[in-house]
Amino acid sequence: MRDCQPIQEDLINIAYAQCFQDSLKENLPLSGYKFIDLFAGIGGIRKPFDELGAQCVFSSEWDKYAGQTYAANYGEIPHGDITKIDENHIPSFDILLAGFPCQPFSNAGHKKGFDDTRGTLFFDICRIVKLHKPKILFLENVKGFKGHNKGKTFSVVKEKLEELGYHIYTEILNAKNFGVPQNRERIYIIAFRDDIEFSFPIPCCKKVKVGDILSKNHVDDKYTISNKLWAGHKRRKLEHRAKGNGFGYSIFNHDSGYTSTISARYYKDGSEILIEQKDKNPRKLTPREAARLQGFPDDFIIPVSDTQAYKQFGNSVAVPVIRAVAKKICEAVGK
Repeated sequence: MRDCQPIQEDLINIAYAQCFQDSLKENLPLSGYKFIDLFAGIGGIRKPFDELGAQCVFSSEWDKYAGQTYAANYGEIPHGDITKIDENHIPSFDILLAGFPCQPFSNAGHKKGFDDTRGTLFFDICRIVKLHKPKILFLENVKGFKGHNKGKTFSVVKEKLEELGYHIYTEILNAKNFGVPQNRERIYIIAFRDDIEFSFPIPCCKKVKVGDILSKNHVDDKYTISNKLWAGHKRRKLEHRAKGNGFGYSIFNHDSGYTSTISARYYKDGSEILIEQKDKNPRKLTPREAARLQGFPDDFIIPVSDTQAYKQFGNSVAVPVIRAVAKKICEAVGK
C-alpha cells in the first residue's frame, strides 16, 4: 500500500476526471439534484448517487484516514466533525445521505420532541434537515437499530422525521441478495418531503460466490495467519462450542455462497472471514478483496495502510445495495 498521506497526483487526476464526468451527467436520472454526504466514511453511499448524476455539495467525516481515502477517490477532503459545523454554512441541497452511528438516546420514548435527540448524532441530522428541508433523506444503520432500546430509539427517529414533515419508508436488506457474496443485513430509512409512493428493490437473481471476489493471482504470505493465531482461533472455537454457542472463527472457500459480515475489527485477527488455503493455514482477505466484498470497483483507490483499509471497508456499506435503492428513488420521483 502507498503512504497514508493523500497523494497529490490522485487529487489532481480525480479533479480532472470529475470535470469530465460532470459534463456527462446532464442526461442522468438525478441530474440537477444536489446532495450532502454526512458520516461519509469512504463514500460508499455517495458513489451510486454520483453515478446517477447528482452533485455532492458538502461532505463530512471525522476520521482523518477515512478522509484520505475519500479525498483520493472523490477529489475533496470532507469537512470534519459534524457536531462542530453550523448548518447555516452548508449549501442548499435536495438529498441528505447519512450512515449515522447508532448512538444511545438517553431520553428516547419520553415524547420530548426535538429534545429527544439532543446529545445524539441524529440531532445533527435533525438540525440540518430542519433548516434546509431537503426533498429526500437516505439513512442507513445496522440491522439491530430497529430493536435498539426495545424499539424506542427507532420510534423516536421515525416520529422526529415525521414531525419534520417527512413520509418514512424502512426496510432491512441483505447484501448477499444484491450481487455481493456477504451476509450483511442493514436497515434503510428513506424519507420524502412530498407524499411519494416508494418501494424498496427486490433481491436480484444474480448468483455469486466468494470466489468472485478473491484474487486470481498469488496472495502475499503476509495475509496467511500465523501458527499461533490459528491455534488460538481453534482453541476459542472449541471453548465456545463447549458452552453451547456458535461463536468463533468462520472459514470459507472459493465455492462458498457468501461470507459472514465483515466488521471494522477485521484487522485484529480476521476471525469472521478466513479463506481456506491448500496445505497451509487459512488467510485473511486482502484489502482489495475486502473492497470487492463491499462492492467497490477495482479502480477504487486504497491510499492507507492495511489496518486502516480493513477498518474502513468494515465500516462501509455494500455499494450494490445502495445502488439498487437509489435507482428505486429515481423511479419514485419520476426521473
